[in-house]
Amino acid sequence: MESRDAGVSAEIYRDAWGIPHLRADDVGELARAQGRVTARDRAWQLEVERHRAQGTSASFLGSEALSWDRLARRARLADTARRCFAALEETDPQSAAWVRAYVDGVNEGLAEQGAQAVEFTRAALAPGRWEPWTPLGVWLATHILFAGFPAKLWRGHIASHLGPDAVGLFAADGPGTTGSNGWLVSGERTTTGHAVIAGDPHRWIEDPGVYQQIHLSCPEFDVVGLAVPGVPGIAHFGHTGTVAWAITNAMADYQDLYEERLRRTGTGVEALGPDGAWHRATRHTELIDVLGAGTVEVEVIETDRGPVVAGGPEGPQDGTPAALSLRHPPRVTGDLGFGALLPLLRARRVRDVDRALDAWAEPVNVVQAADTEGGLLHRVAGRVPVRAAANGQRPVPAWEQEYAWRGWHTPARAGLTDGVAVMANQRGPAAPLGVEFAPPHRADRIAELLAEKDLWSAADMPSIHMDTHLGSAGPLLDLAASLTDLVPSAAALRDRLLAWNRRMDADSAEAAAYSAVRGAVVRRLAAHPAFAAAAVPPAYPEVFQPWLSLAVRIGYALEHLLRAGDLYGIDRAALVRAALEETAVSGASATWGDTHRLAPWRALPDPDSPDAAEPGLAGDHDCVLCTSAVPGLTDRAARGPAARYVWDLADRQRSGWVVPHGAGGAADSPHRRDQQTLWLAGSLVPVLTDFTLLTKESDV
Repeated sequence: MESRDAGVSAEIYRDAWGIPHLRADDVGELARAQGRVTARDRAWQLEVERHRAQGTSASFLGSEALSWDRLARRARLADTARRCFAALEETDPQSAAWVRAYVDGVNEGLAEQGAQAVEFTRAALAPGRWEPWTPLGVWLATHILFAGFPAKLWRGHIASHLGPDAVGLFAADGPGTTGSNGWLVSGERTTTGHAVIAGDPHRWIEDPGVYQQIHLSCPEFDVVGLAVPGVPGIAHFGHTGTVAWAITNAMADYQDLYEERLRRTGTGVEALGPDGAWHRATRHTELIDVLGAGTVEVEVIETDRGPVVAGGPEGPQDGTPAALSLRHPPRVTGDLGFGALLPLLRARRVRDVDRALDAWAEPVNVVQAADTEGGLLHRVAGRVPVRAAANGQRPVPAWEQEYAWRGWHTPARAGLTDGVAVMANQRGPAAPLGVEFAPPHRADRIAELLAEKDLWSAADMPSIHMDTHLGSAGPLLDLAASLTDLVPSAAALRDRLLAWNRRMDADSAEAAAYSAVRGAVVRRLAAHPAFAAAAVPPAYPEVFQPWLSLAVRIGYALEHLLRAGDLYGIDRAALVRAALEETAVSGASATWGDTHRLAPWRALPDPDSPDAAEPGLAGDHDCVLCTSAVPGLTDRAARGPAARYVWDLADRQRSGWVVPHGAGGAADSPHRRDQQTLWLAGSLVPVLTDFTLLTKESDV
């Protein structure tokens, strides 16, 4: 590394896209520089995430954020983060010091220029101070709903009204689940003889984005990758020059809901345990400040299973069907897996990545890795408890011993098939660890495309990222094909759809027509008397309601519902007929991109970026280009590729990446939107690691 001026311990560089490239004399100073540059680029985002982790976001976002703040308080996210950091200090002081250095950098960056972001003025807010445990709180808040434990409420609800067989009919990658595409092509299948890893994580599209492109360099390592703003290092997607890794959601089930029997006593609250005795639960109250609405009191209760996230001692009398406690690994073990982050940065070979991931906790991922010596890795990483099968299906009685946790699963491993490994949230190596998985369409399509030729290059991979073939269209189109005696306009629409190439291209009129018919079928199914009893969701907290919506569930499970041998006597052909006739009369949008528009989440609405100005999108939920709308409710896409990457093991600088918006998080940043055109087109920004090709911004 070049010598520096006296007193200079780190340097910040930028490339043409504003992506930060940092180099420092040691690991601690590099972490401090990462924290500082993240605060410069993402001050408002960091402040929002800090408040969400603490359950204080309603103080400046108002009543819309109250439901989240209630969950954060009742689930004790901040307290769990404190516990995990305290345990990290005891067991891995080097990693704890590294996290502290990052937090120091965040606080320095916020103090220097954080409040200059216009959002702080609009919200009448000043940046707050980060604590050493705050990055762990951000990680928890980001992933507490990632495994979709509220789906257990849905499964219990639908089974109670339609019987246990209904659970399988509605099993699908649902409303709150996020996933990814990922594929590993070994050297025997590439033009260079070295492996290529590619893919895209599917998450809620947020503005600023949930991933931060970054380059971290010091004498111990030199890594490029996608960081989570507010968390040090590069956890999910990285390339050290000699080894690269990437993850997809394993769809594992590692969070349980327990029905609790609670009672108030003169001194507090007690919970009935599996030993038949009543045990003291911890209890206290907290106040949540709500902008424009004063304060709201929240009762926080924790049993031996975990924090109570719904209901209370009064049970059904408070309108909630049952008091439910949440049990999840970090609360039980005091370990959030942050001990894996530094070893990942230091990895030189696949075996180093493998060893680092033994310390991974949550979320549970399928990891693909490759190195320049030909090493390959395809494994599950994360902590999944061993317990009864019923725990994965629904809330289970806390007072019965058979539902207690009994240890941990050994993470599964898998190999390659014909030199290729594909993971797109389908039933794969994590199958024994989960309940619901994504339909196989994305994984099958990626494998089909990779089989089309013998040798692939890194430059070939974006064509797979952007594939728009809709594998789930078959059941609806098959029913449409079976119809006779349609009115002329409906018959003409049906014939157009049957001749359609099943590609959800933004400029496709047929894709728009298919979506309109699909939406009409979903609405008719949701309104059918056979589902009337299930149409009213149970009165669980608002934050869980997306998992409990009948219309949303039908929209995502439509393929299963149309293909089932019998569906409670519903004449599905008649519904498709009516949907064709309705769409033929009312018409669909001119093209799919007219209504299938990006709908990013923003903590504050952006007056300079109204919803109508967001771009139209290609793709759909079951396309490789997974831009998820909610059939029957909206064509707007709130989920999609939160980044794309191609890691080339032959030459890291032939790798590429892109994010939906840009590297800058501030509203006035020239890099706030400069990657969006590339993201829409499927192009990638080249990965640069040569500091002589970069522009120096400042010393630290």
